[in-house]
Amino acid sequence: MVSYKPFYFAFLVVASAEFVWKHHNNEELPLVLEEVHEKCPNITRVYALTEPSVRNVPLYVIEFSDNPGFHQPYKPEVKYVGNIHGNEVLGRELLLGLAHYLCDQYNEHNRHIRALVHNTRIHLLPSMNPDGWQLSTETGSQDYLIGRNNNHSVDLNRNFPDLDAITFEFERQGISHNNHLLKDLSRLAAPLEPETRAVMRWIMSVPFVLSAAMHGGDLVANYPYDESRSGAPVSEYSASPDDDTFRELAMAYASAHADMASGSRTGCRVSNDDTTAYNFGKQGGVTNGAAWYSLKGGMQDFNYLATNAFEITLELGCQKYPFERDLEKEWVRNKDAMLAFIWKAHTGVKGIVSDDSGFIQNAIISVVNITGSVPRPIRHDITTGAYGDYYRLLTPGHYEVTASKPGYFSVSHVVTVPRHQTSAKILNFKLEPTTSWFDDYTTFGLYPHGLRDGQPRIYKRSIYQQITDSILNNRGPKH
Repeated sequence: MVSYKPFYFAFLVVASAEFVWKHHNNEELPLVLEEVHEKCPNITRVYALTEPSVRNVPLYVIEFSDNPGFHQPYKPEVKYVGNIHGNEVLGRELLLGLAHYLCDQYNEHNRHIRALVHNTRIHLLPSMNPDGWQLSTETGSQDYLIGRNNNHSVDLNRNFPDLDAITFEFERQGISHNNHLLKDLSRLAAPLEPETRAVMRWIMSVPFVLSAAMHGGDLVANYPYDESRSGAPVSEYSASPDDDTFRELAMAYASAHADMASGSRTGCRVSNDDTTAYNFGKQGGVTNGAAWYSLKGGMQDFNYLATNAFEITLELGCQKYPFERDLEKEWVRNKDAMLAFIWKAHTGVKGIVSDDSGFIQNAIISVVNITGSVPRPIRHDITTGAYGDYYRLLTPGHYEVTASKPGYFSVSHVVTVPRHQTSAKILNFKLEPTTSWFDDYTTFGLYPHGLRDGQPRIYKRSIYQQITDSILNNRGPKH
């Protein structure tokens, strides 16, 4: 288990009446987070990731939960990550504003915010790249590239292990394996930066369900895959097995944003003489990553292929470093979308997998979409956590969900995911160890004319018959 550093101040922080919209520097950022904690001590926790930036600036996170510091079954974990590129700063300020808003509205007994906090564990990392922010700010904050990278001149959103290459190779070989691929990685294309390592440890240790990475330079919600299968640099749609779900997640943000999904707004121009800027609003404010342009080593795809987390990338506006006077206006444009996206963690199905002795960790949850006339397996499994809990984001429809683990008989249930969910459908599984059958088989051998202590349980007898039939027919057992 990775431990995180609690953040304490040696002096008293006095809570201000309201949040001030400005560009908070690296010294002010943790003060803002601690100010929120002082106002809402029972539902917040401020902590730092396990490793600071190159220039030794801690990567601070604020958490919202009705039990801060602890994962709770049935309560999905969500994260927002801002300022990955140091000169793309709007997400940084929006997350500071969101922290204040959640706290203030909770204290004012806003029932929607209280429900969100009581049923979700929310983590906000305002700045993944404080060193790049510093450089961008010190050099005037208006250059399109200065400050983008970290202090080693590395683009952090190209520095994660390239798991897309592994899954694409498995596809070419006909291997149905598309999840938790970090163990299949044989080498790194480049050394990992300290900021990357810290975030990787974070997302590998917390069972995140939903995530968004905040960028700037355009106005669109971008979803996996970011890397093209063929290696084409642009215009190749690279669908993941959860393409429908990812598209719905992206649409949830875009449609709740003030004008991300507007087909009549102006597109973002790369330069002043660029007259061919494309307006992503014409396609609903969303795009597949590789259909826009392909990149390797992105954080978005790493989340999906290394963990259970579904992450999208949010391009929050044409200006990477907006003027201070425009920050509050941008908050108003994004607030509803930020909240709507968090609520998407409560869609699909969730539950606990257990046996007679307790929770089953690392059980596999597989899904087949049976909505149409032809069943369609979603070839991306997720796994259960320490409490046997799982969270499977799905679009509305009919599904067959299966829980399995070596040493147990698989169990399948059919479930309907409705529209307009505010709470995922609960679907629990009780698995039967395969050794249970052998216990009854031994009893059959000792007492062929019946059991002294009563007949064996009927469902175990049916399992016995199922396995026997499979062996006789020289087939694998049906599950």
